[in-house]
Amino acid sequence: MDDKLLIEMFNCRSEEAIKCLSEKYGATMYSVSYNILNKHEDAEECVNDAYVGIWNAIPPTNPDSLCAFACRVTRNISLTRYKRNNAAKRKGMAHTDFEEISEFIPDERTVSEELEAKEITETLNFWLSKLNRENLYIFMRRYWYMDSVTDIAKNTELSDAAVYLRIDRMKKSLLKFLTERGILI
Repeated sequence: MDDKLLIEMFNCRSEEAIKCLSEKYGATMYSVSYNILNKHEDAEECVNDAYVGIWNAIPPTNPDSLCAFACRVTRNISLTRYKRNNAAKRKGMAHTDFEEISEFIPDERTVSEELEAKEITETLNFWLSKLNRENLYIFMRRYWYMDSVTDIAKNTELSDAAVYLRIDRMKKSLLKFLTERGILI
């Protein structure tokens, strides 16, 4: 089913929209959540919460990419769950990928922080646009989808060490890029 038609179903408040969204993007949403939480029950609950969140957001939101929107909602809910689950323990996640770049992501925002976040987003998007296709894939799979280095290595036919090296170089490049533009981390 076409995303525009699916969004129109949400706009018309058709309950069939959630079923269609689940069929089309449910596995991707679950993967995003599970890669953050590493727990099936929590991932399933976060995906279900994401369906409700998407239902409540459309309308008025009219996303350009329904997949990206659904994954973003799922990711935000999963990160909130991760923080809540680990608040008392203060232990690390199996993949420390979120913590590796968490300093780039503000939590609670005032208006000025929102504007700064928009500037950082535009700067980050510009930096991402300069990456070659394979490095972009590696970066997005690691920091957006929270894939493990081993999974990324399998999908790119690189060794784990090569993926780690590329990630390390990209993080250093990103930090330098942001610093040169006056974005202090």
